[in-house]
Amino acid sequence: MSKNGMLRFVLAILFTVSSFLGFLSTEKGNIVMAAEPGFHVNGTKLYDANGKAFVMRGVNYPHAWYRDKYQTAIPAIASKGFNSVRIVLSDGQQWGKTSLQEINTLVEYCKRYKMIAVLEVHDATGSDDFNKLNQTVNYWKEMKRALIGNEKYVILNIANEWYGTWDDGNNWKNGYISAIRSLRNEGIKNTIMVDCAGWGQQPKSIFDHGKEVANADNLRNTMFAIHMYEYAGGNADTVYSNISNVLNQNLCLSISEFGGYHTNGDVDEDAIMRCCQEKGVGWQAWSWTGNSGNLSFLDLSKDWEGKNLTEFGQRIIFGANGVKSTSQICSVFK
Repeated sequence: MSKNGMLRFVLAILFTVSSFLGFLSTEKGNIVMAAEPGFHVNGTKLYDANGKAFVMRGVNYPHAWYRDKYQTAIPAIASKGFNSVRIVLSDGQQWGKTSLQEINTLVEYCKRYKMIAVLEVHDATGSDDFNKLNQTVNYWKEMKRALIGNEKYVILNIANEWYGTWDDGNNWKNGYISAIRSLRNEGIKNTIMVDCAGWGQQPKSIFDHGKEVANADNLRNTMFAIHMYEYAGGNADTVYSNISNVLNQNLCLSISEFGGYHTNGDVDEDAIMRCCQEKGVGWQAWSWTGNSGNLSFLDLSKDWEGKNLTEFGQRIIFGANGVKSTSQICSVFK
């Protein structure tokens, strides 16, 4: 082979390798190829395993409290057009421990019905206790076989609303830095989602410390979540400010819980859905059904089959910026 031929050969190999390992963006910015074999965060966007932007339009399913309903609920949720489902699990601290077999079954059901699974453990909700967060991390290590190999289909929301206190967010930051490093050291590569402090309603913790938490992830594959109820989502100004302030930090965001009303006031779900559509932010409404009597206004459906939608459910699915008009099935299912 001539010197020029050899040079062309080497350059071709280098180009192929760099294209595979790096990020390749289209002019419109809607395709990004990542080195990791599944979902990956790049700036404010979440990309799927095919390098296409994925915007969650989902609902929460309370599996930990209704463990015999998934065969009905998951197909029903999919039939309404949702492209993702956030599933409540338990590590055994408060409720019966969700087994590896259960998680595998839930993930396979989601895949069968072409929805991305966002898995979360609910037991440490509102707690500031590092031991409870660590127990949740240990649970994920135990269940890692449900995560490894499913990076295309599963997002790991470590702990629902861990750290309930509204303060400077330093303990929230330190807890999640430790948790993320521990999970990555275990070989877990799924995109990680982290709820903000204050029962999920203090996004200032993300504004102030989100970059430090994200940078603690050696895969740079961490996104954040706000739960928008009466405090974080009570009116349009608050909604737009909270979402914009996270995106302005060049961080990826999901509104992984919101309702139309909550115990201490109204929630502006119209503004939440409108702002998310404008800014390409994902959301997952709380919740499909099964809320206790005093919180039944949060149900989207009056039954597990989705035959009798509530007013809130009608709004989420058929209303402006709702599921029917904005939800796109993840490209990994096409």
